[in-house]
Amino acid sequence: MAVAVVLVLVALGSVVFHMLSPWWWTPIASNWGFIDNTILITFWITGAVFVAVVLFTAYCIYTFRHREGLRADYEPENQKLETWLGLGTALGVAAMLTPGLVVWYQFVTVPEGAAEIEVVGQQWSWAYRFPGPDGKLGTTDVRYIGPDNPLGLNPSDPNGSDDVIVDGGDLHLPRGGPIKVLLRSTDVLHDFYVPEFRAKMDMIPGTVTYFWLTPTRDGTFDILCAEYCGVGHANMRGTVVVEDAAKQKAWLSQQKSFAELSARGRTAAR
Repeated sequence: MAVAVVLVLVALGSVVFHMLSPWWWTPIASNWGFIDNTILITFWITGAVFVAVVLFTAYCIYTFRHREGLRADYEPENQKLETWLGLGTALGVAAMLTPGLVVWYQFVTVPEGAAEIEVVGQQWSWAYRFPGPDGKLGTTDVRYIGPDNPLGLNPSDPNGSDDVIVDGGDLHLPRGGPIKVLLRSTDVLHDFYVPEFRAKMDMIPGTVTYFWLTPTRDGTFDILCAEYCGVGHANMRGTVVVEDAAKQKAWLSQQKSFAELSARGRTAAR
């Protein structure tokens, strides 16, 4: 009896703790509220299953407890019960997966006309690249990475000479327009994550991954690496500033292009 009561209290206490505890996310600052809704659906389904299993266990412990004169029935199989459990499990998994697949499709389907930026992760810092006046990002290759070219831009590609490089500084994004974020790593696996954006994606060496978002709220937000990448992982942090387009454009005009940085490096080498 005591065990059954404890299990009921665990089930009810878990629900109360979930509803009253301040575990909720930070206020969202992008268009990806769909991700919050998907997580909530998962919470409700898994929470309902948890409560049902615990209460059923408590019921069985109480109902089938040892009593003088009672004998247990040997029933190694119950096809009806197994069928219901299989169907219920399949429906629950489908209910959790379907919203996620819908949101994932939206997450990687970039709207036409979206601006492009590149985020490069390396142990243990962030760097960013914006298209120059030509509106195109130049090509890259790890063979070109060096002290004067940490992002590995192709010096022979004319589209890359005017690319704007921000190495180790803050990332400024304009509010209100769709942005395609290209993600690249120069060494090991990283993960670009801004909690307020609800957007994250692995950065895989040798591969360019991407997602898109529309920043919707002005502010300064933390950039985190959400994939263990070595002893400095906890310190791999950055800052993204969301502001109106005019301020972001003014900030961008103050940054150096790849050609300017290369010329400065050649001058310093002399």
